[in-house]
Amino acid sequence: MKTSSNTFDIAVEPAFDFLSPDYAELFDGSAATAFQHPLWLHSLYTRLASHAGAIPLVIVARRRASGALAMVLPLLRIRRGPIRTVEFADLRVSDYLAPVCSPQMFAELLRDMDACAEIQHLVRPFDLLRMTKLPDGRLPIESLLDAPRRATMGTNAYATVLAAPFEQWRASAMDRSYQKELAKKYRQLQKKGALSFSCCDDGASVLNALGVMKKFRGPRFQSQGDGDLLQRPEYYDFYSDVAVRGLGSFVRLYAMKMDGEVIAAVLGLRHRDSFLVIMSAFDIDGYKSQSLGALMFEQVARDCIERGDRMLDFTIGDEPYKKLFGAQPSPMWTVTQAGSTVGAISLFALKQAPWLKLAAKRVSEFRILPTRTSTPTR
Repeated sequence: MKTSSNTFDIAVEPAFDFLSPDYAELFDGSAATAFQHPLWLHSLYTRLASHAGAIPLVIVARRRASGALAMVLPLLRIRRGPIRTVEFADLRVSDYLAPVCSPQMFAELLRDMDACAEIQHLVRPFDLLRMTKLPDGRLPIESLLDAPRRATMGTNAYATVLAAPFEQWRASAMDRSYQKELAKKYRQLQKKGALSFSCCDDGASVLNALGVMKKFRGPRFQSQGDGDLLQRPEYYDFYSDVAVRGLGSFVRLYAMKMDGEVIAAVLGLRHRDSFLVIMSAFDIDGYKSQSLGALMFEQVARDCIERGDRMLDFTIGDEPYKKLFGAQPSPMWTVTQAGSTVGAISLFALKQAPWLKLAAKRVSEFRILPTRTSTPTR
């Protein structure tokens, strides 16, 4: 379906090619996040969307005169029970969601009333519009969609500013007593065998580390009454595809080994001058008193600094350990809009009874899984 304003052509392109040179150029000049990277979205749409029963809703704005890409809105249509929702392409793997557009072009689109009206028309119909995980200070998607003002999600993202040399950053970011504690535990760990830390540099080492991560994470999250995304074949395939194809440029997978065996791993994305942690796993049972997670993140910070990164981003979640590394909170936002009576009732119920949010979350997550499986979590 295609419409146009005087300046822009607006279209829904379900088979949009996120690996095209045009999208790569748009992304590089945009205010988007790592989770709108070409590899990430290509794999999400091709490997996860069908398993979730989601229909791609990729809204594309092009310059009418030249045909050049101006903006891409990577959205999905998902039916959750009786509720028809429209939301960003996330499916529980993305931490930050944003339009793929430069600030200047976004401002130009906002000034074009015809273009805005056309985008709003193409987003419908829906019962509920859900735009979650919006980073602080990013493009105002609610203005483009004529939706209500954003509200806080009630959770934060955390990042720590890096500075060279590593010793200087550690002294300024971490409490002195905590530095001594980690140094002591690192010495204890070294006495247990041949300890090494490295960044995976080939597909075989990536797949080996991911396999170990899957093994470590399964029992850990299952014991909490939840499941783990890596235990689902489609999610394991998604992370494996992104990690192998993005190795050396977009993706880093760090591994700590004892006598050649992986005992800890951290998977993350490299975007501009930041490294974003998206998944970690540790042999907690084998090294209960060694604080493997903290030692691992300390080594990750060291490597990031040596590579010239300026930010270590722990992404969404208010886990206390993040502050131990000097990470500061940044609020996350959400935009919701009812598009029907059913949607209005659902939205009203959620606002009046906060406990229903958990129930709604359970229902929405159940929708993306086969039957007889527990709800996964990152």
